[in-house]
Amino acid sequence: MPRTQRNANFIDKTFGVIADILLQTLPTPKREKEAFAYYRDGMSAQAEGEYAEALQNYFEALRLESDAYDRSFILYNIGLIHTSNGDHARALDYYAQALERNPSLPQALNNIAVIYHYRGEQALELGQDQVSKILFDKAADYWLEAIRLAPDNYIEAQNWLKVTGRIDS
Repeated sequence: MPRTQRNANFIDKTFGVIADILLQTLPTPKREKEAFAYYRDGMSAQAEGEYAEALQNYFEALRLESDAYDRSFILYNIGLIHTSNGDHARALDYYAQALERNPSLPQALNNIAVIYHYRGEQALELGQDQVSKILFDKAADYWLEAIRLAPDNYIEAQNWLKVTGRIDS
């Protein structure tokens, strides 16, 4: 039984039912429908904190999905899991792969910036001022691009950029 049919959450069940109807009615190749079903089950598992199960579903979705745009969201979600697990190097790799397929993915740009900012804070704590400046500058570059794509989002990042003099008011 697919994960979405087991989930007791009303919103998830509703999404699952609507997604199933769309999958049955849209003229989409069977392989793409299967990929979306795995993606949907991966999102459900991820929402419940079942990261191993989510990754299995996402990797199966990647195996089946051929559309670069759709693959970008799968890769982005894999990056989220690695971020949650503290594996920032692996997360950065998946976010970069997502951006290769979809350069207009501001949430991936934001998450990369967050990781660089976090690493910059760590470097500051270790007294590595030059390293922290490089990392903060990288974070700023990614946030500026994310804000360019989604100007109404990332208010905290916009404030940090203003306070640090990396963006004009």
